[in-house]
Amino acid sequence: MRSRLAVGSLVLSLGAVAGCSGTDAEPIPRVTQPTDLPSQPTPTDTPTDSESGAGAPSGSPGGPPEVVDTLVEGLEVPWGVDFLPDGQAVVTERISGRVDRIGTDGEVSPLGTVAEAAPQGEAGLLGVAVSPDFETDRTLFLYLTTDTDNRVVRAELDGARLGRTTVVLDGIPAGFIHDGGRIAFGPDGHLYVTTGETGDPELAQDPRSLAGKILRITPDGDPAPGNPDPDSPVWSLGHRNVQGLAWDDDGRLWASEFGDSEWDELNLVEKGGNYGWPQVEGAGGGESYIDPQLVWPVDQASPSGLAFTDGHLWMAGLRGQRLWRIAVSDGKASKPRAFFGEEYGRLRTVAVAPDGLLWLTTSNRDGRGEPRPADDRILRVQP
Repeated sequence: MRSRLAVGSLVLSLGAVAGCSGTDAEPIPRVTQPTDLPSQPTPTDTPTDSESGAGAPSGSPGGPPEVVDTLVEGLEVPWGVDFLPDGQAVVTERISGRVDRIGTDGEVSPLGTVAEAAPQGEAGLLGVAVSPDFETDRTLFLYLTTDTDNRVVRAELDGARLGRTTVVLDGIPAGFIHDGGRIAFGPDGHLYVTTGETGDPELAQDPRSLAGKILRITPDGDPAPGNPDPDSPVWSLGHRNVQGLAWDDDGRLWASEFGDSEWDELNLVEKGGNYGWPQVEGAGGGESYIDPQLVWPVDQASPSGLAFTDGHLWMAGLRGQRLWRIAVSDGKASKPRAFFGEEYGRLRTVAVAPDGLLWLTTSNRDGRGEPRPADDRILRVQP
């Protein structure tokens, strides 16, 4: 069992590039997104015909995405999605604590239930990542909330059953809200973990806390080689609640992040970067903080899942109830365009399947949506 609460040796250089406060705390001055920000186009920009795919058929290159089918119905808040080498998916259900294997034909095979997961608010059984060496180690990694903390665990898949969990990293602060929860292996073979600030904004800037951060660890839970502080798992800080991670073709890491009352963010994540929360929401942090590449009014996004394929990021929106397509070129994000507005309700996770289709999960049974009889669902989308 590895607990990394003591990260006080995280040096100030982390912040060189580097809501709701407690009522007893001194107010923190915040900078919010300027209304005129021509260097960072927002989704209110009107795309040209060539950018929007006007005239192109659904699902064709440059055209709008098309829902191919509803793969699965009747899930209970599907949260994490990752794929096995044979093309089947592993899917977590936040409230039930169930881990499912879902075939390309839509067949659902329960693998087991993570008993220590404690669902409440936004917490429970969250992200899942398949080991890069799954064919030999048969290992799944899971992010979950317990009665005392958030943690990363691993378990072997023994045939058709999930084995006992072993703690990889524990002691991550937990809360009723803002628990982060996305985990993914990067191109470097290390595990990236997103954490929220649990409703305590000041934790995001505290180098001794694992809350409000993106962490980078080895599969054994140790700080990964090359971290800003070799004794700390922290890769970047100043985050409110990151719930989406994706790498582009050049290996750059992108993250989608919940804003507070004004601006959701898409960030290009840099080693040791400080993204400003709670001092800054959106852009405008000057030299002290890294500005987001794109921002959204919170009613248009509340972004969760993030995926990359064919030169575009795809970002799922909860409150926004839409899927965003964002062009990426040379480390710059642009031309955001929304699809499926309110058609399927709250959209939680988007992932690229081995066959190139997107798997898109709904999150209408999470206590904030309006469930329909088929919810929650996994849709397959031709990008």
